[in-house]
Amino acid sequence: MIWKKKGLVYCPDGHSEWAKHSALTPTPLLIDDDTIRVFVSMRDLRGIGRIGYVDVDADNPLRITDISEEPVLDIGIPGTFDDNGVILGDIANRDGKLWMYYVGFQLVEKVKFLAFTGLAISRDGGVGFERFGNAPILDRNEEGLYFRAIHSVLPERGTWKAWCGVGSGWAYIDDKPYPRYNIRCYESQDGVHFPETGALCIDNTTEEYRIGRPRVYKTRNGYQMFYTKGTLNHDYLPGYAESRDGVSWVRKDHDVGISLSASGWDSKHLCYPALITVHDRTYMFYNGNDMGKSGFGCAVLEQ
Repeated sequence: MIWKKKGLVYCPDGHSEWAKHSALTPTPLLIDDDTIRVFVSMRDLRGIGRIGYVDVDADNPLRITDISEEPVLDIGIPGTFDDNGVILGDIANRDGKLWMYYVGFQLVEKVKFLAFTGLAISRDGGVGFERFGNAPILDRNEEGLYFRAIHSVLPERGTWKAWCGVGSGWAYIDDKPYPRYNIRCYESQDGVHFPETGALCIDNTTEEYRIGRPRVYKTRNGYQMFYTKGTLNHDYLPGYAESRDGVSWVRKDHDVGISLSASGWDSKHLCYPALITVHDRTYMFYNGNDMGKSGFGCAVLEQ
């Protein structure tokens, strides 16, 4: 693969109280022939994320046509798993409704945070979402004490496969805690109830402390996955893998086809890639420096 960078698409200008900075985990959805709606999490001054959207021209993703004035999904009620921020996992079109799988954050006393998966549903094409419930649909368990975050959901022979970042530990780098997780796959009959254990898909190498935000796409011969890997040297970069069954994966990070820029908004980090194919073009939306604080940009697949 070879990706050609188009440039920075959007970063909040600070005029809104709920969207002072950042546009995390861009997740594109084609809402009509002319419009790609990119759902992102925007942060307030305290760093708390709420989900909104940025509409862009399907033929020129650098041209913004609309920006949500209010969050399509706000934080949860006090004391719940998502009361300190929400980011995108995935969006699935089911029976004319949009099902949003999202990651909710909660602050606790003895670790940095907890992150588990919630579900919200839109009946108006993504203008607003209502929670399926106030509890997570993918909560903590023995293999995921601190993180169980769905980032891709696909239908598969009458069931639903979900690929998640799952973890139970922390890596201390320069005396600061960073979440440690890998990628697992779960299968569900209804997209709501998931088993307690998942199949390990991709694990960390000795140089990595986390590998997550899996975005999985079907291909002619199986599946491809784009993900983000964090290393002990402070790198935060995209990776790529292929699979025939969606469970056993072969890492091919050298084939990801995109890398840091020499300078600018994506010269330090390049992370959270998500793809969409429109009008025979495949676009990648991704975050840059400081894991989304500098906004999100776009690249187009050339080869």
